[in-house]
Amino acid sequence: MIGRKNMGRASPLLLIILAMGVFFATYNLIMTVIHNRRISSWVQNDSDTDMFTDPVIGIPEDLKGPRRGKEPFHVALTATDAPYSKWQCRIMYYWYKKQKELPGSDFGGFTRILHSGRSDDLMDEIPTYVVDPLPAGLDRGYIVLNRPWAFVQWLVKAPIEEEYVLMAEPDHIFLRPLPNLALGGLPAAFPFFYIKPAEHEKIVRKFYPEENGPVTNIDPIGNSPVIIKKELLAKIAPTWMNISLKMKEDPETDKTFGWVLEMYAYAIASALHGVQHNLQKDFMLQPPWDLSTKNKFILHYTYGCDYNMKGELTYGKIGEWRFDKRSHLRGPPPKNLTLPPPGVPESVVTLVSMVNEATSNIPNWDKS
Repeated sequence: MIGRKNMGRASPLLLIILAMGVFFATYNLIMTVIHNRRISSWVQNDSDTDMFTDPVIGIPEDLKGPRRGKEPFHVALTATDAPYSKWQCRIMYYWYKKQKELPGSDFGGFTRILHSGRSDDLMDEIPTYVVDPLPAGLDRGYIVLNRPWAFVQWLVKAPIEEEYVLMAEPDHIFLRPLPNLALGGLPAAFPFFYIKPAEHEKIVRKFYPEENGPVTNIDPIGNSPVIIKKELLAKIAPTWMNISLKMKEDPETDKTFGWVLEMYAYAIASALHGVQHNLQKDFMLQPPWDLSTKNKFILHYTYGCDYNMKGELTYGKIGEWRFDKRSHLRGPPPKNLTLPPPGVPESVVTLVSMVNEATSNIPNWDKS
């Protein structure tokens, strides 16, 4: 933990370094078994394989058969105590509870990792673990930098029964029961079209030197959604955190990667540990660009949805009908949102319908 009493006596960066020393010592005890055991040839960056010439790796033959049984994963999302984060967490938790007990679900426990450093008024509604934020000013206004630091603290301190963890976000809605998409030691992740390590090789090489292998070792992913073994995430998380901070300190990297900087940091940290992910395109969809929810598991409403009354997308221009989470920064959206006009894709209709169902059934919604 970062000692608050001494924060005025040392620079924030020094405090982080000291704190990480404590955590690394703890990890050395926790992870002894991991470091002395080979994960698997298809996860390690072996020089005698061409598996890593393409970021999309296939499923190993010995893992293509039927699963042996239920493999629960713990759902973990990092959050702030801002109203904007709270209402999204409430909707997300509603759909988690609804899908959890249905056939085909591998949902285990649930934790909102609250990195405000203090409790809030959702503690009794949503299972929550409070961790410290970064020292004041260290995130430089990029609050997402608190995410890897939050996971480092949670993984060390919190009791987690499940062997696997799903890293999720507040603006995720579970469309249907989610099975464990991870395969043995091979984590599952969603590929993002805008994460392109090869196109930014000059910058990437600052954090992933040539001796570590080709840039194609780095998956086109962020940390969420990812289903991964807890012990493997505990190994990656401190590196993910340190790379995020270093990237933010580098003006060229900060300018180039912008709001996806921390996503690149997770992808690079994973590659540095010889870990690649099984990329699952059906893991998630993102309206309005993805038109159908068929066979998808998570709906991510990160983009605004703007349409005219003819059902035509007017992205970049406020539509006659719209749903955009950023319209509700200071408080939750009202109940019974108007459904989109005819012609709007099924994915957007589903989004609004599921938001409406949640807000109609969550107690004291208007109070929040």
